Amino acid sequence: MTFLEELSAVLAPEQFSTDPTELKTYAVDQAPVTDFHLPQAVVWAGSVEDVQNIVRLCAKHRVPIVPRGAGTGVSGGAHASAGCIVLSLEKMNRILAVHADDEIAVVEPGVINADLNEAVAAYGLMYAPDPASFKMSTIGGNVATNAGGLRCAKYGVTRDSVLALDVVTADGSLIHTGKNTFKGVVGYDLTSLLVGSEGSLGIVVGITVRLRYLPRDVHTLAAFYPNFPMAAAGVLAVGKARVQPAIMELLDGGSLRQLDDTFGSTLAERGQALLLIQTDGFGAAAEAEVVREVLRAGGATVSTEANAEAEQLVELRRNSRGVETDDEFRVGEDVAVPRSRLIDYVAALEVMAAKNQVQLKVVAHAGDGNLHPTFWVDERDDSQAVTRLNAALDESISVALEMGGTITGEHGIGQYKLRWIGQEQPEAVREIQRRIKELFDPAGILNPGKAI
Repeated sequence: MTFLEELSAVLAPEQFSTDPTELKTYAVDQAPVTDFHLPQAVVWAGSVEDVQNIVRLCAKHRVPIVPRGAGTGVSGGAHASAGCIVLSLEKMNRILAVHADDEIAVVEPGVINADLNEAVAAYGLMYAPDPASFKMSTIGGNVATNAGGLRCAKYGVTRDSVLALDVVTADGSLIHTGKNTFKGVVGYDLTSLLVGSEGSLGIVVGITVRLRYLPRDVHTLAAFYPNFPMAAAGVLAVGKARVQPAIMELLDGGSLRQLDDTFGSTLAERGQALLLIQTDGFGAAAEAEVVREVLRAGGATVSTEANAEAEQLVELRRNSRGVETDDEFRVGEDVAVPRSRLIDYVAALEVMAAKNQVQLKVVAHAGDGNLHPTFWVDERDDSQAVTRLNAALDESISVALEMGGTITGEHGIGQYKLRWIGQEQPEAVREIQRRIKELFDPAGILNPGKAI
């Protein structure tokens, strides 16, 4: 029997496809494609045993495996590799347990982030990480990229909410890492290593997450500024007031105009930069009042609307990437710099956009210095449009690193950012990572060409 015949034999008919349309759909996520391949097949696992059987066959035939959740990634972590199969975990979508007294839940990788939050809200709890794609992205995908989100400023990223993992290794074995307690320092922290590894060290089939208290009170403020530097200064002013917002998001004038075009809003008429701040918990009202005073003192027009309208602005922020899909003519970046350099970095972005004649808009998780600048060109401009776009992207990376930043805050390396790793990590560190990869995956079949 051929590999595909053996593979189809261990799965139900609806779990296996070589249909050209499905192969094309599952060949990419939402990132620009630098090296396009069609997979040999797409398979949908329904259980841990399915994953083990699939991995064992791939190991036997040395066929690469590209794990996939909902395909909402924007760095190419789920792009198909040459000769691979795509292993979709989206149907492993059960919430296996909620232990409210212990404030933990156990889920399969295909559980949608928003669905988990809906399920645990009945217990007065929440799952804190909330990437902009939370209504579509899976917990497994969030784990693979160590996804962040709007609430990062207060609650941290995915790694801060993952206690334990069930993982199928490259030979089809099943291991369990981590613990069910908030503390635990036995041995090396393999759980933290696996979070953010983009499926290159093992395939996550079970996740134990820490839950947080659902806030009793939430206050959301919208502060409009005449320009971006004043808004960025507002971020630092809130920090100096020693208030810790749950959400602190910053949008520039280009983002406001695009939101107006997309949703029919009138944000750009109110200012050229918007700072959204949300406080939560029993002290939310008192914290919000301090924030309001600080922002007004810094030149902001601060909303006094009911929370419903301010919350609507948060939802618009969640959609601030717009409806476009990144491609060779439009790329949304994901860099982080020290918060004190936000003003400097955005000023540098504006200079490089003008110099390279590309369009620019910027949104930021300002609470932790994570920015998402989007550069784009009109493909009809001239034959050098893509060259100019890539020059701007390269410069945006080098300048972020010069300011003490990083090339990715929450989207991961995937396939697209591989070209910049060497600028951030010295060869000695990269060699250690390659050796770790070889230990976990000696045959190199787990999501090759990604993450490192």
